[in-house]
Amino acid sequence: MGGDDSAGRLVRPFTLTGGRTRPSRADFTLITTLMAVDPPPVRAPRPQPEQLRILRRCARPIAVAELAAHLDLPVSVVVIMLCDLLEAGLITAHPPHPVSARTPDLDLLQKVRDGLGRL
Repeated sequence: MGGDDSAGRLVRPFTLTGGRTRPSRADFTLITTLMAVDPPPVRAPRPQPEQLRILRRCARPIAVAELAAHLDLPVSVVVIMLCDLLEAGLITAHPPHPVSARTPDLDLLQKVRDGLGRL
């Protein structure tokens, strides 16, 4: 039978969000890129332990989905904590770049292909 994982720390998601179930912002997507602000603002509140884990992971750009996977937490919980960090000025969030609805110029693509073939 499976072993008891008593060595692992169990923290209920609602304790990480202060009981909140909805983020204060709706602009986070799974591919929003996050980055910790370095140095942090002088007047920023002291981060909680889980927020510190997020800030360490955000030392380099990381997507929301990737961060949630690293933390082994539901995306919804991570987004609520990210809202707090963003409002405190501890992280920056960059939305994904919109993809052009235009179809590629077939003539240009053929010229590029032909030019590469001549190399």
